[in-house]
Amino acid sequence: MREYHIASIPGDGIGPEVISAGLEVLDAVMARSGEFKLAIEHYDWGSARYRKTGEFIPAGGLEQLKQSDAIYFGAVGAADIPDHISLWGLRLPICQGFDQYANIRPARILPGVTSPLRNVEAGQLDWLIVRENSEGEYAGHGGRAHRGMLEEVATETAIFTRRGVERIMRFAFEQARSRPRKHLTVVTKSNAQRYGLVLWDEVAALVARDFPDVTWDKELVDAMTTRMVRSPASIDTVVATNLHADILSDLAAALAGSLGIAPTGNVDPERRFPSMFEPIHGSAFDLIGKGIANPVASFWTASLMLEHLGEPHAAALLMRAIEQVCGEGVVTPDLGGKATTKEVVRAVCEAIGNA
Repeated sequence: MREYHIASIPGDGIGPEVISAGLEVLDAVMARSGEFKLAIEHYDWGSARYRKTGEFIPAGGLEQLKQSDAIYFGAVGAADIPDHISLWGLRLPICQGFDQYANIRPARILPGVTSPLRNVEAGQLDWLIVRENSEGEYAGHGGRAHRGMLEEVATETAIFTRRGVERIMRFAFEQARSRPRKHLTVVTKSNAQRYGLVLWDEVAALVARDFPDVTWDKELVDAMTTRMVRSPASIDTVVATNLHADILSDLAAALAGSLGIAPTGNVDPERRFPSMFEPIHGSAFDLIGKGIANPVASFWTASLMLEHLGEPHAAALLMRAIEQVCGEGVVTPDLGGKATTKEVVRAVCEAIGNA
């Protein structure tokens, strides 16, 4: 039997609730498949640990994670800890430390889910957003001087390297090639950002020559928001910078029905390091402990993880169960339903068992 070692980092907010739900569903997938086993190692890395020790990740923590085949991550962030401290304390050190330079965010309308877009149904919004995940606007370069004085200066430097841009473009074209429509939209803002994003455009055009079977177009990021709302069927695969794709993918999740259903994979395509899979929604402070957090994002994320591990049949089994349960109307309040987190978990586990 194939065995994979998974590092579980539930983190903060509703992270522990949805990761626990995801692990329960993964147990059902393992039982139904009978072909592989997931060995789960739990890590208490999160804001509670930070309050006690002053650090999110203990010394040698990334070396521990290197032994894993994948990381299943919940959320990071607490109301009493500034977001830039928690983000740079936990999630980004893993993404950057393991060079998980490709962030993949699928978005589509699931059966039984109603999009807020008028007259848009399942099949008309089916996107894959590829986010550059290692540099760009979140490279972490900059600083502050003369703090507290009238002359205070803060700089935030976006970094675009030819290597970084080329590798994410190649990954995005490959993803587009693997999808039926074989179409890629390159998102940019090169009319105003005349250095880094002009390089972005130039590299995109060069890489496109190696993918003659993939059609592609280019869109300014502000125009892209309009296109996503007014012409969703014209979009298939999208590639954008770290900041732009972060924003666009949240819009995509909302247009597909809810942030509560949106998955993410932080991927090292070369598989030198473990990749990390997480729901988009974050800590969601307003839902903590209420028992109504939508676990679908963690399920879909688990499906992405299974596919990455080389278990496509198990990944497809889980996605069919998600679609069946959503189609039957067993959904949480964010999707207009009345089901609790546990009721959705139970329904998905039953669908898997009966598959």
